[in-house]
Amino acid sequence: VHRLLQALLELRYVHRDDEGTYRPSVRLLGLATAVVVNFDLRNVAAPIMDRVLEQTRETVHLSVLDGEEVVYIAKLDSPEPVRAYSEVGGRAPAHCVATGKAMLAFQDAATIAAISKRLKAYSPKTITQPDKFVAELKTIRADGYAINRGEWRESVRGVAAPIFDSGGQVVAAIGVSGPAERVKGTKVASHGALMIKAAAAITSALQGERSAKAMHKLLADMKRPDGKGTP
Repeated sequence: VHRLLQALLELRYVHRDDEGTYRPSVRLLGLATAVVVNFDLRNVAAPIMDRVLEQTRETVHLSVLDGEEVVYIAKLDSPEPVRAYSEVGGRAPAHCVATGKAMLAFQDAATIAAISKRLKAYSPKTITQPDKFVAELKTIRADGYAINRGEWRESVRGVAAPIFDSGGQVVAAIGVSGPAERVKGTKVASHGALMIKAAAAITSALQGERSAKAMHKLLADMKRPDGKGTP
């Protein structure tokens, strides 16, 4: 037990007072919050992911960041016979996939600088130059969505947008991915606009800022065939 407490002390999950008593630290609250957010995320995102799948017919992902990797916590498979493969609980290098880049773009400068020095190539299209990667993240912040141009698997591309909590911190990302021959040209921009709207809906729902009536209207807009529901 003492060894376990020392490990927790070093990780700052407990602290020791002057009398030698160990007590839980506030950092444990962060773990609990992360778990609760992930449960809420899946519940809130489910109907929005359904609409995204209907509109794009590409695989839809909901991802969170774990260090320098993304973890897929929910997904809907494309109905197309040829589609992007992934699985819930699966991981991918954050600097190579759209959901990962969407979240990395909103990390603090020190984190971005550290990650930009460890960019491993997974395909000929992976961005490995630190300056180019930092510039890519700047573009993502300006555009509101990220693009994977075959940087993990060369034959697969994706588009994603970040999701924020009530404190303005990025907590997840929603994205679509599919074969490079389908996710290209004007589809990239249209998918990007849809991802921004979907991410905004999830963000608002997590923050409790959107009424049920307003949420139903937004979902209906996303489904409209005339495209007027897409910003």
